[in-house]
Amino acid sequence: MQPLKNITVVTLEHAIAAPFATRQLADLGARVIKIERPGVGDFARGYDKRVRGLASHFVWTNRSKESLTLDVKHPEAQKILKRLIEEDADVVVQNLAPGAAARLGLSYAALSAARPGIIVCDISGYGDNGPYRDKKAYDLLIQSEAGFVSVTGTEDTPSKAGPSIADIAAGMYAYTNILAALMHRQQTGEGQHIDISMLEALTEWMGYPLYYSLDGAAPPQRTGASHATIYPYGPFHAGDGKTVMLGLQNEREWKAFCEQVLQQPELASDERFASNPKRVAQRAALYALIVQAFSTLTATQVVQRLEAAQIANAQVNTMAEVWAHPQLQARKRWSSVDTSVGTVPALLPPGSWTKGAPRMDAVPALGQHTDAILSALGYSGEQIVALRAEGAV
Repeated sequence: MQPLKNITVVTLEHAIAAPFATRQLADLGARVIKIERPGVGDFARGYDKRVRGLASHFVWTNRSKESLTLDVKHPEAQKILKRLIEEDADVVVQNLAPGAAARLGLSYAALSAARPGIIVCDISGYGDNGPYRDKKAYDLLIQSEAGFVSVTGTEDTPSKAGPSIADIAAGMYAYTNILAALMHRQQTGEGQHIDISMLEALTEWMGYPLYYSLDGAAPPQRTGASHATIYPYGPFHAGDGKTVMLGLQNEREWKAFCEQVLQQPELASDERFASNPKRVAQRAALYALIVQAFSTLTATQVVQRLEAAQIANAQVNTMAEVWAHPQLQARKRWSSVDTSVGTVPALLPPGSWTKGAPRMDAVPALGQHTDAILSALGYSGEQIVALRAEGAV
């Protein structure tokens, strides 16, 4: 049995952070009712059309949900939303603009008065208070504020991460905090308010560079795909022009690397490279030696030597190669989900799921479940038609 099968989540969400959190709750079996603006919906629906006409971000973060269209500024829609929460909701999630949910009567204080066991999770850029509370926050901006961009990229070019990691971090902490709150309620009967800040979520992930630069010390340098503080660790060119990614973690591996991969055992005792800090300091000289040793080998031959020496290595895969990755195929990690344009492949949620398969239901079309949800609340067909005519739903 899916562990959240009897939990109902009502979510006023858009973009990535909140939808990623609630999709994972849906994976565990929760009923997730997604409130969307009539005619437009979650603006992530319009990001692109790369999934056979649907948006890639939306397909990724919204499977297994129900879509209910409500104009939450309309008085009748507000009544519907209030009834839905008070009668059915265990959890309310929102990542609207700062203060918007409270103005709609969706603060924890307001909702818990009518439903004491409710869990309300607010996700925002900077949190519910503080001088930055009302500042607009998008993923790139939080990556910048959290210092991520300052230590990512090359020496000349600071870079953001490709995926929206600030949103993903906030979504993960929202998800785990909601699970903890559900466990707390199971034990005590108490609901609670969860305040998730994108800045705090990503800053937690910045723990290593923060401590590395404690007390005014220099931060890690930007080193592209190489590691800033461990060497050799990163991309190296082979003689056929292909790139091999490799990483060493300790002196035993350094000795094996010199002897079996570079086939220059004397380097293992070279004082210039006698410890990781020294190798980092001599990065340019060591890089030249490694590339020279690899220049007579193909990437395949380099990997063969690395494997024989038990040195960690990897391919720099394209997206097409990840879709066809032999390890994911062998572990049967690909499933599928339905959409309004047909079935598309989907990665199963990480985990072994030995006590029941994850929920992998369809990605909803805009407003697909509006009539069914309203009918379940007691609205007649005529009333639903009237609500549509008024623009409330």
